Amino acid sequence: MERGLRLSEKWFHWAQWLIALAFAAFLIGLGGKVVENFAMIEEPISEEDFIDPVQGPPLAQKIKEKDEKLDKLNGQYQELNLVYNTAHNDYAEAKDKFDNWINTRQATARPEQDGELIARTRELDSLKATERNAAKALENVEKELLGVKQASTELGLQWQVLMVAAQQEADVAARAAELRIFLYRLALTLPLLVLAVWLFVKKRKGAYWPFAWGFIFFALFVFFVELVPYLPSYGGYVRYAVGLALTAVAGRYGIIAMQRYLARQREAEALPDEERRATLSYDLAMTRLNNAVCPGCERPIDLKNAAVDYCAHCGINVFDRCGKCSTRKGAFARFCFSCGTAAQAAQ
Repeated sequence: MERGLRLSEKWFHWAQWLIALAFAAFLIGLGGKVVENFAMIEEPISEEDFIDPVQGPPLAQKIKEKDEKLDKLNGQYQELNLVYNTAHNDYAEAKDKFDNWINTRQATARPEQDGELIARTRELDSLKATERNAAKALENVEKELLGVKQASTELGLQWQVLMVAAQQEADVAARAAELRIFLYRLALTLPLLVLAVWLFVKKRKGAYWPFAWGFIFFALFVFFVELVPYLPSYGGYVRYAVGLALTAVAGRYGIIAMQRYLARQREAEALPDEERRATLSYDLAMTRLNNAVCPGCERPIDLKNAAVDYCAHCGINVFDRCGKCSTRKGAFARFCFSCGTAAQAAQ
């Protein structure tokens, strides 16, 4: 069976689909920018914004003061600890020297060294006193540091209670903001879907069908990518309800369309052969024949069998003979491929 579509028509058909896809891509890009800016409408939500205004600021000020005092005491503690370690090391070193000197004096038992003994003892006592003073100062700072840490811990617990309450309020506000953003998206999406349905019903086969299909693709993308993922969950009820509704609407439309199509096919098959052939367009008939199906009922037909001239299912004439040269040709062909005679002229 010769092919009925011109090569230029095939390329033009595919070019139109490319136009539809390009149109949809640019619309999707533009729509994505618009939808992306919806999130900027709502102010960022933070739990700090929901802290009790009566208890929060004074408590935060106290925590800040305690933290500053802790930093100061930690610095003092480090300094005093260094002083204590230095005093302790100095005393230990002096004590070792004193013990060695005492052992030497006992061995020589020289009375003229009594004055030096008294001086060394006083020096040792002075170092010990310095060590004790450093230890006492370090102990005082440790006590104060411990008290400030305990107070800071109590303030931290109070702040945590406030933060838990603030977090709960922030979660409620975040869900409300999420719902508002979803409603913004829904307000944009619903008119697009309605327009897409209208284009599908009225314009999908019109002269400007690439733009109609491009807009339909765009509307579907906006719905399934820009809207459905942001549906409020509520345990999944909304998501599944929307899915069921869409399935029911699409299923009902498909069933009705198929029933109407089958009814039209039955009515067409009841018509005489000439009337049925007149209702079929040339391009549609050629396309169905290229797919090895009957142009009338779309049931499979063996086109390679030279004995087959009529469809065994609906009886439509598929092959006939040229009125001039009697060559077997397609009944829907406009010209004889053997002699070039027009089918109507030959008849």
